[in-house]
Amino acid sequence: MTKRAYQYRFYPTPEQAELLARTFGCVRSVYNRILRWRTDAFFKEQRKVGYTQASARLTAIKKLPELAFLNEVSSVPLQQCLRHQQAAFRNFFEGRAKYPAFKKKRHRQSAEFTRSAFRYRDGRLFLAKCDEPLAIRWSRPLPGEPSTVTISRDSAGRYFVSCLCEFAPETLPVTPKMIGIDMGIKELFVTSEGERFGNPRHSAKYASRLARAQRRLSKKQPGSKNRTRARRKVARIHAKISDCRADGLHKLSRRLINENQVVCAETLAVKNMIRNPKLSKAIADAGWGEFVRQLEYKAGWAGRQIVQIDRWYPSSKRCSCCGHTLERLLLDVRRWSCPECATEHDRDVNTAINIKAAGLAVLALGENVSGMGQVSVTCSR
Repeated sequence: MTKRAYQYRFYPTPEQAELLARTFGCVRSVYNRILRWRTDAFFKEQRKVGYTQASARLTAIKKLPELAFLNEVSSVPLQQCLRHQQAAFRNFFEGRAKYPAFKKKRHRQSAEFTRSAFRYRDGRLFLAKCDEPLAIRWSRPLPGEPSTVTISRDSAGRYFVSCLCEFAPETLPVTPKMIGIDMGIKELFVTSEGERFGNPRHSAKYASRLARAQRRLSKKQPGSKNRTRARRKVARIHAKISDCRADGLHKLSRRLINENQVVCAETLAVKNMIRNPKLSKAIADAGWGEFVRQLEYKAGWAGRQIVQIDRWYPSSKRCSCCGHTLERLLLDVRRWSCPECATEHDRDVNTAINIKAAGLAVLALGENVSGMGQVSVTCSR
């Protein structure tokens, strides 16, 4: 058994929307106040504050007259936000993330409820201090009763509920098919079998609409209702782009996992590549990192394997037929001929074939292969 989050959209009543707005505000206020207190304690007093002290601080500030509104909402989301803050500090000190940032009012808002703060009965979900169930659009049934429920509202004003449940992943039957993929910008990725999957370029598709909405937003008076409506329209366009990209990546990653026992890919330093001012927007729009992440966890559920080779492996400059490696190959050269065996290569297909060969070699030998450079393997089973 493993845990999986199931996300659904729901439409709150005016009373529920008001309660959730107060809850989001209280969670944001507690998170920011405790973060400021912990930061000041470290820099001014050289004193480290843990979760226990932060929880005691929350109990104290809830007794202050000016913060009496914190008692109007459920105490569970307030306590959970401190646990999330503690995890953020842990990730920071272990070098996995930046210093925790303050929550902003206009960004995505969320609140987490544990079992003591919600009820799930006969397909209906009741939150604490809420008499009516949430009007959830159940796109698929839950595998069981959720252990935690996270309510969120994005910048476009849409409400979502994420239910964390235990489920038994279904292992797919073993297939002899194995494949290598070469990710790019013009084509989202090219397989070792020569199949090409074009890059939809969602940002470019909605660029004109987004630019027009942003121009209108810039002309609205700050603090006015017209500016709020214009800002919401910009947020909806951004949400449309994000949803289209996520939908496409989910469909492609599911197809690769369903059809192949082993998927070989190249490790890409997306954070470093995105610093290129000419290609940063196109790289971000492609979503390479998210695509590989989806492949990894879906492979783990289905009993498949994902192999990632090192980024310095010369997959583009190496002939997939004779193994000859060119000294230099410019980026604008899309087709080239091997000087040793005179084989004509398509750059992307040749790269995907080399990635597949390197990944399968490491998977078979379980160690670095001589002449291939450092090849790392990440297997999801």
